[in-house]
Amino acid sequence: MESSNPVFKRGYAAMDVRELDRTEEVRNLEEQFAAPSASSIRTGRITMEDVVARTGMLFGILVVTGALAWYLNLGFGALLLGFGVGFVLSLVISFSKTVRPALVMVYAAMQGLALGVISNVYESIYPGIVSQAVIGTLAAFVGALYAYRSGKVRVTPRFTRILVTALIGYLVLGVVNLIAVLVFNASSIYSQGLLSVGISALGVALASFFLILDFDQASKMVAAGVPEVESWRAGFGLMVTIVWLYLEVLRLISILRRD
Repeated sequence: MESSNPVFKRGYAAMDVRELDRTEEVRNLEEQFAAPSASSIRTGRITMEDVVARTGMLFGILVVTGALAWYLNLGFGALLLGFGVGFVLSLVISFSKTVRPALVMVYAAMQGLALGVISNVYESIYPGIVSQAVIGTLAAFVGALYAYRSGKVRVTPRFTRILVTALIGYLVLGVVNLIAVLVFNASSIYSQGLLSVGISALGVALASFFLILDFDQASKMVAAGVPEVESWRAGFGLMVTIVWLYLEVLRLISILRRD
């Protein structure tokens, strides 16, 4: 029964106000939980779904142009065009502060052109090698993704420094080998039995570990809430590494089949 005492009346009123406030808070929380999660369209910020979608789109372009280059049996000129234009575009995309999706898509087409020619040549020499290389690349990709998501491989500054140092050494080795072949007519170290297998295996391992760096970079971009357009840059980085991985796997399988 409600008291006639004005002090108690004020107490009842205060309790009613607090009860209404709590009811309103609960209702607001329920509405927030029931609402759909904010997408990049609504927030303007990058999501992992954006990165996956852009990467898939770029590989779709790469596969289509690669299939055309294969079907048309394009030659060395198309190979030079693909790698030459692709190299210039990669520099522009990497160092530009503004993301240009059109350039990224053209880069994917150029890479597809070059890979179509290379794959066709390898397939003519070693029948079935392209399908083997694709399966090997997918296996390495899944393995790198599992290692990253499970936490078995953690991206730390030390891990990054080791990878960058190893990559520099690998590139220097490639340049020295090229000079030895072109200038001194020496035999390529990539054709010397077990040594060639070891170097090619190192290339596959490096490309696989750099995939982990790409996964970590994409995750950090999502966590930082960078603009959605940056998903093109993340997709570009993943595509570059996967193409590198595919070429390394292709070369390793060719060496194993030759020996």
